[in-house]
Amino acid sequence: MLPWKRALRPLTALLLAAAVATVPAATAHASSVPSTGWNDYSCRPSAAHPRPVILVHGTLGNSVDNWLSLAPYLEDRGYCVFSLDYGQLSGVPVFYGLGPIDKSAEQLSAYVDKVLSATGAAKADLVGHSQGGMMPRYYLRFLGGAAKVNALVGLAPDNHGATLSGLTNLLPYFPGASDLIKATTPGLADQIPGSAFLTKLNAGGDTVPGVHYTVISTKYDEVATPWQSQYLSGSDVHNVLLQDLCSLDLSEHVAIGLFDRIAFHEVANALDPAHATATSCASAFS
Repeated sequence: MLPWKRALRPLTALLLAAAVATVPAATAHASSVPSTGWNDYSCRPSAAHPRPVILVHGTLGNSVDNWLSLAPYLEDRGYCVFSLDYGQLSGVPVFYGLGPIDKSAEQLSAYVDKVLSATGAAKADLVGHSQGGMMPRYYLRFLGGAAKVNALVGLAPDNHGATLSGLTNLLPYFPGASDLIKATTPGLADQIPGSAFLTKLNAGGDTVPGVHYTVISTKYDEVATPWQSQYLSGSDVHNVLLQDLCSLDLSEHVAIGLFDRIAFHEVANALDPAHATATSCASAFS
């Protein structure tokens, strides 16, 4: 092996380790773990909540472990809740969201069609964490998703890339590193700021007409950094910083999607704005 290729291995390992650090320990369980009631295809949306909610996991997450708190939270409030696995690499179990993101968006497209067919709903709402809050934008823009989706809610979405607190800025110092990451984990490469995928995604504006966008961020994010890069621009966008709602909220990139009920309350507001209530520190107990 050439010396420079040996030098790339530690950097690649560091990037992967940083990404793995964003996944809870619960991810050690396979996604066959019972989903405690969601993904019930006999569920029919109510008049109060007429659209199914589809949860889109983040990088290295899966359809169960990313949603062990939020899915029941939404179920308890009367929603039909569904979640999918996407971005699987051959021979890599449990840890998903690593495949090319445009192909992951195609998987999301097929899954939305499946849920709409099962529930009889005309449109769905999407809630995604990290990559799961960004990837659906490709579906909306390029795969006809805008006609089938009412709202996209992103929890710490890396809409303009994930620098891992500046770690990706080291890549130019290791010739060939970007190519190696793209060859082995294209889903990670697509999230590096300036990638061809992100350039295409964000060319011509952040949003598409007809979809309501909400971005929920935390200033303690260590992955999709700087956290301001998560925000979207557009006429139908609501950008939210958790610490503006509760200055005591210390959630970072993982916690905001896994168990932060203050963030969950704001998700519920985005899904049903007509009945929204003020989000505060007290929302942690609601």
